[in-house]
Amino acid sequence: MDWQLIESDEALGELLEKSAGCSAVMVDTEFMRRNTFYPQVALVQLCFDQGAAAGTAWLVDPLTLSDPSPLARLLADPKVIKVLHSASEDLEVFQRWLGVLPLPLLDTQKAAALVGLDFGLGYRGMVLQLCGEDLPKGETRSDWLQRPLTGSQCHYAAQDVIWLLDVYHQIGRRCREYGRFEWVLEDGQAACDGLASNTGNYFKRIKGAWKLQPEQLATLIAICDWREETARAKDKPRSWIIDDKACLQLAQASPANMAELRARVEMHPSTLRRYGESLLDLLSADAGKAPQGLPQRLPGPLTASQREQVKALKQRAEGIAAELGVAPQILASGKDFEAMVRGEEPEPVIWQGWRRQQVIEPLKSLVRGEAV
Repeated sequence: MDWQLIESDEALGELLEKSAGCSAVMVDTEFMRRNTFYPQVALVQLCFDQGAAAGTAWLVDPLTLSDPSPLARLLADPKVIKVLHSASEDLEVFQRWLGVLPLPLLDTQKAAALVGLDFGLGYRGMVLQLCGEDLPKGETRSDWLQRPLTGSQCHYAAQDVIWLLDVYHQIGRRCREYGRFEWVLEDGQAACDGLASNTGNYFKRIKGAWKLQPEQLATLIAICDWREETARAKDKPRSWIIDDKACLQLAQASPANMAELRARVEMHPSTLRRYGESLLDLLSADAGKAPQGLPQRLPGPLTASQREQVKALKQRAEGIAAELGVAPQILASGKDFEAMVRGEEPEPVIWQGWRRQQVIEPLKSLVRGEAV
């Protein structure tokens, strides 16, 4: 297998000059995220479908670059399709490191589910199924920030894009034959749009938040926003600041002093020392909110009637999936069904594009009780 390390700005520039004329580039990343909020980029793998650079896995070492902007321009080039497998974490890497997202984006995992393959098929399984190659897992838990990289690491990383090129040729051909190539690109755009729209609503993920009164929910939102800002500023996981359980307890108890904070909220002593006064100040500032500025309570668990509606929606989606010959999970998720039943606004970005006509409108018609 042919691979080459790119370890300087000059080498990166030369590579991208050689890649001129390509229509697609296979992309993967290696990163570390053990004790940080943001993923720490450690390696970027590229493999071009055409041009002088084709046929080689190019391993770009971000730790040796002073100017990665040429790579950012490649990822943003609208004439070059960026092919990734299960792209969600890679998108976070590029958004943080380069400030761009790889568009147009073709995610082979999502594309596979639209052409009759299993939903959620992993890269190793896809390569085995389509290419007959059983890839090793030896470096899965490797320390990718160590230097120098070993030959074994480089060989492992190269396979993530070399075989992806073969997968892309097969999956892309099937997508075009089925008339779904644009569907996959629309899903790629939605994934990038969704990455930006998901920020600022972490409070909705707190288990039990639906039980809070508006005043308590306003406090929870303020606490989660503070934690998010603190975690980002310190580049530490959210749970290293305060965990979800403590966020909920703070919102429920609203302690007025350190003694009440210790008594009512489960926190490690070091966390209390580090953030106790800041949290008390936050709670004090949040206490005087006017009723008209309070949020609405979050919806509780589905009622029996709503659960029946969700069941009917799922059955209808399975019927649509059978008609289209796709995995039903690629059409809509359980959260989508719940959102439809509740009439939640705004609608998820994934409901747009091809999915709007093929899936969302038929399902919403069922919710409205219309004949389908």
